[in-house]
Amino acid sequence: MTSTASSMDLRQGQAPHDRRPPWQQRLRRFGYAPAKDTPEGDVRDRLVPPYTQPGPRLWRALGAPPVLADRITRWSGWAGPLLVTLVAGLLRFWNLGSPRAVIFDETYYAKDAWALVHRGFEVNWDKNANDLVLQTHGHLAIPADAAYVVHPPVGKYVIGLGELMFGFNPFGWRFMTALLGTLSVLMICRIGRRMFRSTFLGCLAGALLAVDGLHFVMSRTSLLDGVLMFFVVAAFGCLLIDRDRSRARLAAALPVGPDGLVRPDAAVADSVRLGLRPWRWAAGLMLGLAIGTKWNGLYILMAFCVMAVLWDVGARRVAGARRPRLAVLKHDLGITFLATVPVSVAVYLLSWLGWILSPTDGTGGYFRNWALTDGRGGTWSFLPDWLRSLWHYEHEVYEFHLHLDSPHTYQSNPWSWLVLGRPVSYFYESPSPGTGGCPADAGQKCAREVLALGTPLLWWAACFAIVYVLWRWAFRRDWRAGAIACAIAAGYLPWFLYQERTIFFFYAVVFVPFLCLAVAMMIGAIIGPPGSGDTRRVIGATSAGVLVLLIAWNFIYFWPLFTGTAIPIDSWRARMWLDTWV
Repeated sequence: MTSTASSMDLRQGQAPHDRRPPWQQRLRRFGYAPAKDTPEGDVRDRLVPPYTQPGPRLWRALGAPPVLADRITRWSGWAGPLLVTLVAGLLRFWNLGSPRAVIFDETYYAKDAWALVHRGFEVNWDKNANDLVLQTHGHLAIPADAAYVVHPPVGKYVIGLGELMFGFNPFGWRFMTALLGTLSVLMICRIGRRMFRSTFLGCLAGALLAVDGLHFVMSRTSLLDGVLMFFVVAAFGCLLIDRDRSRARLAAALPVGPDGLVRPDAAVADSVRLGLRPWRWAAGLMLGLAIGTKWNGLYILMAFCVMAVLWDVGARRVAGARRPRLAVLKHDLGITFLATVPVSVAVYLLSWLGWILSPTDGTGGYFRNWALTDGRGGTWSFLPDWLRSLWHYEHEVYEFHLHLDSPHTYQSNPWSWLVLGRPVSYFYESPSPGTGGCPADAGQKCAREVLALGTPLLWWAACFAIVYVLWRWAFRRDWRAGAIACAIAAGYLPWFLYQERTIFFFYAVVFVPFLCLAVAMMIGAIIGPPGSGDTRRVIGATSAGVLVLLIAWNFIYFWPLFTGTAIPIDSWRARMWLDTWV
């Protein structure tokens, strides 16, 4: 009787989740959707879902014949992102050399970049060097005295490329950040398209990034954080491509049933090897360049490695692996480690090549001769002198960052970043009427400012979008929401460990692209899923359209504060929505 009762407990027709533990059943009231016990349909569609296609009703409404509709659909995957990127590029390169001044931390990185591309290491400049650079159009001698700097060289080399092409002037030192900012919009369009399987949502995510004020300002300023953002987005994109290609290879290895459908197979899923995975190696290269720009790239590296491994576990589970974690440990973990950590370390060390090759007689880079002087002898004397000197340099830099607590007017706590509590003013002047772009009939002085401020309505919408993706990840187990949340957390949460340090809001530019992906995902949910009724679609599309238009209007409204355009002081005050923005 016991065995019979036990077998009868699996009631016919009962939904799988009804047999789940009580805690899972309780979570259903919050939208929790447990995984199905048995996969349905072709497992290829679960491993590599197809891209959504516009319905025939749309083409009939537009009067497009089937051949033209098919051609537009095929081209839109690149045409749409390229169009969004073109708009973003025009915005970012328009009047890029204005203000014709050394603004905010350009006073460090523009000059460090110029020295790096010519000498291989940073130097100490005279106090009046900024004025001399502008007066002489960059034609001044580079000092010989090495400078102590606290950031790795990759970002400064990138900035220096623009200076080599266009000269030691504002346009030259901002060119590469503008270019990378524009390309990051293209990458987010393509990343969003690949994640959501929707060209529309991908282009929407890129368009939101194009009109974000912080991303826009950072693209027009030669600071390191915009360069770091580019490499982080590139690494994420490489891992995403690797995810699709490895899952496609896994699907191709599964057997095809008599009905022509691919079904899970435990033997294959537990044993198949996924090859060298070149896109994962490319991600390691990008992560190494990120760390070589700023050290907080290390947190990105750790988070992305964990994310990639979890993606592998999920892929093998869908393919039918009995022990997906063990299969990943055997076949995937090693290549993930080799493609990321050693590659990143090698790239980081290579980025110091100019410093390593500089003279060791005291005329080279800062601390370059430490191993031959103050660091002579000791336990590690068998190591090359350049490695010991570099390690000492890095240790001193770590101590500097750890104890950096000098107060600054525009410093902010990371708790305030998402609500734009304290943006950073990069440049400000008050031209009189008839001068500096101030209208002659202004009647009073104007304000001319470059303010590193995110587009307010976009950021405030992103606060809700973050809650949405966290819910979607926790209760619907949506990998896309988890990936977006992981990238935001990797760029944002580490700063809470350093709340006593002097830190700034513009560090948030690293995770701005992923905020835009979160907002795009939320807007997709507002519009409604495929198969929704006409009324639901109309209401959703109207609401989403109003939100997007308000964000675009908000960017236009704050345009003068993003570009340093002179406006009457009353107009400037009207844009100071919060007291902490002044």
